Amino acid sequence: MQDSFDVLEEKVKKAADLVKKLRKDNKGLEDQLKESKNKLADAEKKLSALEAQMGDAAGNSAKIDGLTAEIETLKSEQDQVRSRVAKIVSLLESLD
Repeated sequence: MQDSFDVLEEKVKKAADLVKKLRKDNKGLEDQLKESKNKLADAEKKLSALEAQMGDAAGNSAKIDGLTAEIETLKSEQDQVRSRVAKIVSLLESLD
């Protein structure tokens, strides 16, 4: 009978050690999960910021395209004015 108790006692000790180990492992995993959640939250914030910057960049790109077109129009108008002024100057010189 004593042997039965010894075997049972040994099994209970092993079970208690296993429970302690599993609790320790569980605590470690909970800590890792918490850290991973924090990293995920930080990454999501950075992603949101980058997406906002990309939106701003797209808006800036559209503005740049508009300004480029406006510059081209102004250059064309400048060339036309320059041509007309040259004709007027030529006409005035011919009056002398």
